[in-house]
Amino acid sequence: MVKRIGGFRRKTRHKLKKHMREKGKISIPQYFKVFKIGERVSLKANTSVQKGMYFPRFHGISGLIKAKRGKCYEVEINDKGKRKTLIVHPIHLKRL
Repeated sequence: MVKRIGGFRRKTRHKLKKHMREKGKISIPQYFKVFKIGERVSLKANTSVQKGMYFPRFHGISGLIKAKRGKCYEVEINDKGKRKTLIVHPIHLKRL
């Protein structure tokens, strides 16, 4: 068996690429966004912050905020019929 080489962000060059106008410093209000429990959000990764980032397969999927865990939020998504809970930092979330 061959060992799989690569890590978390393997083969995500185009998926996680930022638009030209989005590059640069991160705004402080965006980093400290507040969401309410039960709110619908979309997963949109800010690739300049690796902390609290979800697995790239879930990029662009919408979900429901279930709880707050520390600085992050628990987001429940539907992945091909299975309910999954992701722990995501608010910088990677966008309101719907």
